[in-house]
Amino acid sequence: MRIGFILTNLAGGGAEKAVSNLAAALLARGHRVEVILLERIAAHALPAAIGAHALTREGTPVGKGWLGKRLAARRLSRLLARLARDGPFDLVVSTLPFADEVAILADLPRHWCRIANTLSAEVARLAARDSPKAARRMARYRRLYGSRPLIAVSEGVGEDLRGAIGLAHARVEVIPNPFDFAALRARAAEPADPPRGPYVIHVGRFSGQKRHDVLLDAFARLRTPHRLVLLAGPKPALSRMIADRGLGDRVIVAGFKDNPYPWIAAADLLALASDHEGLPNVIIEALSLGVPVVSTDCPSGPREILGEALREYLVPVGDATALAAAMERALANPPDVSKVELSRYATPRVVEAYERLARQRP
Repeated sequence: MRIGFILTNLAGGGAEKAVSNLAAALLARGHRVEVILLERIAAHALPAAIGAHALTREGTPVGKGWLGKRLAARRLSRLLARLARDGPFDLVVSTLPFADEVAILADLPRHWCRIANTLSAEVARLAARDSPKAARRMARYRRLYGSRPLIAVSEGVGEDLRGAIGLAHARVEVIPNPFDFAALRARAAEPADPPRGPYVIHVGRFSGQKRHDVLLDAFARLRTPHRLVLLAGPKPALSRMIADRGLGDRVIVAGFKDNPYPWIAAADLLALASDHEGLPNVIIEALSLGVPVVSTDCPSGPREILGEALREYLVPVGDATALAAAMERALANPPDVSKVELSRYATPRVVEAYERLARQRP
């Protein structure tokens, strides 16, 4: 089969990483795979056998306005038509709203939109500071996705699309991100230089959604020899947050890591404080490496992953006191993470689900 993925870029986010892994897994199953970037930016490497294409030159961003989207759509349509000369695509999947919109404007055949976040939570967060903009965002999502076949990365995302977003009659298939657990453990064993001494780790870019403020407030309440390691790029606002809480000697901003797994595996605990997610990959990765997890019970993903086995390590969104208490419990008496069932995220099962889609008509 021939399968194409469309993304704005491969700049380093969780959704982009998941698509890179999925493309590689489909290639390993003998399929022809093409990855098309709307702009030539890539932090994740792709196997050489994957067809990689970009609509812009190096260093030239794609236009994000009304005209830019339509120019990108025209270039995308022409590229797909040219690629299809030596065989049609059985499935084309776009990821994240901008790429979805460009792909929809291009009117591509056998096209599905892959939804990687809980959209209503994003809109609600926006409404807290700009309600007219939030209303426009919701209208945009309903317009974009109301008549499209959709892939949701978690049950929670699927429920959100059908419920809060109002797409009750949309076709929604729930297919999580793929994880090659053996390869992940092998990468965790590669040489690295994580901090010496005990630490708690957080993996995620510095953004409002990730709520570093709540995480730092919680960590400031802990009386522990552990330090907090943030795998996030340095930002002045993050540095101010750390300094304002007097945590300069207890927090390490270690930056983005191409291979974060040795750092995760060496931690005593992984903590998330997000307001919303889609399917937080890092929770699955940490658990597969035997690392306990404490997370906000945000929409969506953490509750689905941890299940009943580790439910006590889910805390209310925005509650630094509860997060600190759960972190303290997990550090004092580490839970048995092997009780969490992760088989549904294994690469073969996820790849089979995409193969089924490729054999169907949207």
